[in-house]
Amino acid sequence: MQTELSTISIFVAVVEAGSFSNAAEQLHLTRSAVSKSIARLEDRLGVSLFKRTTRTLSLTAEGTLFYEHSRRALTEITTAETLLDQGKISATGLLRISAPALFGQLYIAPLMVNLAQQHPDLQVELSLNDRTVDLVDDGFDLAIRIGTLPDTTHLVARKLGDHRMLLCATPEYLKRSGPVNTLDDLQQHTTIGYSYSGHLQKWYLQDENKQAYSLKPKAKFMLNDMQAIKKTALSHHGIAWLPDWLIHTELHDGTLLQVLENYSSIYFPIHVVWPNSPYMPLKTRLAIDEFVDCLPQQLTTPI
Repeated sequence: MQTELSTISIFVAVVEAGSFSNAAEQLHLTRSAVSKSIARLEDRLGVSLFKRTTRTLSLTAEGTLFYEHSRRALTEITTAETLLDQGKISATGLLRISAPALFGQLYIAPLMVNLAQQHPDLQVELSLNDRTVDLVDDGFDLAIRIGTLPDTTHLVARKLGDHRMLLCATPEYLKRSGPVNTLDDLQQHTTIGYSYSGHLQKWYLQDENKQAYSLKPKAKFMLNDMQAIKKTALSHHGIAWLPDWLIHTELHDGTLLQVLENYSSIYFPIHVVWPNSPYMPLKTRLAIDEFVDCLPQQLTTPI
């Protein structure tokens, strides 16, 4: 069902002017022309938009709903016309994003700094926290999620890439402590574990045939920060299980070597998610575009 834009403009003018006569005066139309336009609109929509008495004019429930969306649509059209007239697209307002702490620090923050520099009237608030936020209740426009997403009709998702965990160590450590040829060999090596909420986390691996394994490392060192685990591994203190995107550079230049190359974790998807809504602000769309354009390549390139 299509509704003429001019008719919507007249409807919005009547609501905001408070009467047909005032709207007609503002629009330089006759009162009859305004009344007929509203009547055609109501007939087309199949609902009454106004409650009419001899002295007052007020919106019905349907009229209130239609006004809210019509006002928003006209505002967006006006904004688009202004931007086109200026010859550029510029985002404004506050953009709030939630992302996992380390991933957000390395990948999301630089992209959002770049976006903010391109749009002087845009403010970006990036919350780096490993907890899963409620986008609507917590007031976020976007969130970055690593892992399988739960089924929900409240969020929309766009995949940006994949995340997996790799076993790695320095050449110096492996030369000193010997090779690792099987999973059982790990028991004879010094390992660096990840501790979360006071509990040492298991390593989840799979081989080339997708056979799954889980083991709890006999960790000599336990840390609750992946950067700290990486630094400990780089100091030749043992074998670590780290995100591939965190060690691209070290694997590329040889300062870290992948241990048991036939074993890695399963792939976990990385998504950007946002609230499901018929209306997407320009700032949100531009941020999503920035992620989609840049992150897939960055996730496979040394940084």
